[in-house]
Amino acid sequence: MKNKNQRIIVFDTTLRDGEQCPGASMNLREKLEVARQLARLKVDVIEAGFPVISDGDFTAVQTIAREIKGPIIAGLARCVAKDIDAAGHAVKPAGRRGRIHVFLATSKIHREFKLGKAQDEIIRLAVEGVKRAKGFVDDVEFSPEDGSRTEPDFLIQVCKAAIKAGATTINIPDTVGWAVPDQFGALISQLHEAVPEFQSGKAVISVHCHNDLGLAVANSLAALANGARQVECTINGIGERAGNASLEEIVMAIDTRKDVYTGVACNINTREILKSSRLVSRMSGLAVQRSKAIVGENAFAHSSGIHQDGMLKKRETYEIMDPKRVGWGGTELPLTKHSGRAAVAARMRHLGFKMSDTDITSIFARFKEIGDKKKFVYDDDLRTLVEGQITEVPETWSLEYLNVTSGNQTVPTATVKLKRAGSDQAMIDAGTGDGPVDAALKAIDRLTATRGILIDYSLRAVSQGKDALGEVTIKADFGSGELVTGKGASTDVIEASARAYLNAVNRHLNEKAEGGVGSKSGKVRPARKGP
Repeated sequence: MKNKNQRIIVFDTTLRDGEQCPGASMNLREKLEVARQLARLKVDVIEAGFPVISDGDFTAVQTIAREIKGPIIAGLARCVAKDIDAAGHAVKPAGRRGRIHVFLATSKIHREFKLGKAQDEIIRLAVEGVKRAKGFVDDVEFSPEDGSRTEPDFLIQVCKAAIKAGATTINIPDTVGWAVPDQFGALISQLHEAVPEFQSGKAVISVHCHNDLGLAVANSLAALANGARQVECTINGIGERAGNASLEEIVMAIDTRKDVYTGVACNINTREILKSSRLVSRMSGLAVQRSKAIVGENAFAHSSGIHQDGMLKKRETYEIMDPKRVGWGGTELPLTKHSGRAAVAARMRHLGFKMSDTDITSIFARFKEIGDKKKFVYDDDLRTLVEGQITEVPETWSLEYLNVTSGNQTVPTATVKLKRAGSDQAMIDAGTGDGPVDAALKAIDRLTATRGILIDYSLRAVSQGKDALGEVTIKADFGSGELVTGKGASTDVIEASARAYLNAVNRHLNEKAEGGVGSKSGKVRPARKGP
């Protein structure tokens, strides 16, 4: 390891690069809740968004900068004046914790086919961008986009020029997931040796790896072994295309293999990892695969008799880390329908949620409904109710009544009663379909005068027992080409499905009313949003 006895800076870009997944878009309240959890996780930097891209992104970055204490808050910007100005104004509430992250493509293929600019012009634009950002904040990060495919000699020139202009962090992105560990590690080592500021500590090398070849974590660790001291990653590895480097995998590799990563450490509170993973999964609507390292349901499961025997004799025979270290473990005593409002509110605070009195009242009402249907309400049930409240959008339509008739010898039929916001009268309709869920969704389409195409549907049991709360996540296309995510929960999976679809309908209608389908401000998002 180069530069031993140093701390690794963990730069989380879940709210920026992670949110670029189709159907993973989060509203302000969802982003703020994720940001609060990232602060509890003790990440060093939160990249909160790309402020210039929309009014929604600007507001999210500004709100997070104002309300989240502890981590540095970063806003992304191209080396364009309007981008940098927007980022500067958005991160201003963070004060000295504000960072502007500027980027500009440097690889030959990007210079020739995307930008149409020569090397000297790229350097000029990079220097101008960094200097403009320095007018807003002291902490400026520069990324040569597609750095892993940039000629090393030119990359060294760009790094030196950006540092001379005032950048304190230089991020080397593997933008298209092209790198392999040996070559990427060698590139970082070459930069470390060629740029004096990296050796003196006046500037930090960062890496931002994508997972197109499944090597994002391996490339990130190779970079850390060769002088990089900031790693950019996301919770659950979510992100554009195949995703980003997974925060939990990088952190636990460093934590578990101290014999390899000697003299370096990160500041992450590892016991918050599982909670962070589940929150991001629910807020984004992106499920975590069961075999996912660290946070997957099977990560610490042992079915082989040989493994089970070894585990009983000594845990370390087949487990290289303690599950409790990343947040796995027993739940608290469950609540029941007899639990009072104060007990429910106290448990929500214990779970890390910050809810208003109005929210608590709404959640408690749903808690009582669930409590009447099942014997125990577990922490995971309560988390789902709270997160359902967080993911709510202004309800154009609310579910008043649902009745279904189904069977293998009858036509599935659903009767649905909905109430429109601002109206005292409810509307009722019935639909038939291939099954009870299809029938309910068709009835909702007719009542709301929308037509959504269901692209993805997932159902999972939130907690234990036959009466477990079922959580449904759907992704639907309402004609814009962009996926809209909806979530719903109930002990009745048909009701959960209807609530999830209605949540997606309300999101679609809300976004449409605010300025254009699929856009929170009516502005068009670029094909890519950063490194």
